[in-house]
Amino acid sequence: MLTQLRPALSLLALMTLITGVAYPLTVTAIAQLAFPEQANGSLVRDADGEVRGSLLLAQKLEGPQWFQPRPSAADFATVSSGASNLAPSNPALAERIAKDAANLASAGQGPVPMALVTTSGSGLDPHLPLAAARYQIPRIAEARGIPAATLERLVEQQAERPLVGPAVVNVFALNLQLHRMPE
Repeated sequence: MLTQLRPALSLLALMTLITGVAYPLTVTAIAQLAFPEQANGSLVRDADGEVRGSLLLAQKLEGPQWFQPRPSAADFATVSSGASNLAPSNPALAERIAKDAANLASAGQGPVPMALVTTSGSGLDPHLPLAAARYQIPRIAEARGIPAATLERLVEQQAERPLVGPAVVNVFALNLQLHRMPE
């Protein structure tokens, strides 16, 4: 029995060291060298060095003067992130979407883009399609007292155009640029 147990325990110890220690340390070292900002969470710091958020996570900002991200089933809490898990046929989901659409609707702008009333899978997606960001421009222009054309240029400057898929804008990065604009 000892002849079978000793190799098994040795193999367990070796594989634990390889897969539990060596591999994670190697991957972490490569990530820190090749992509240090992303490996550390793409954190955004203010002038005092305080962390104000991450470009990888949607942030909730109150008020009509800010671009709003997609709704979050977990109210933007990273610990309990996730979708609402409500089926499309669920009356509670239909009611929430109708309420959100009514709150966001603006006269003469057409229907509210679906991205502004439906959650992402994680509930923390920081990106919006360009149409959803542009839909918010009249409200923000009015609240801030700035020309809509200025906001349109800002959205275009922040647009990300991936190789595959539609152009999107990171709402947190967009709001950071909006915050830095002179009042």
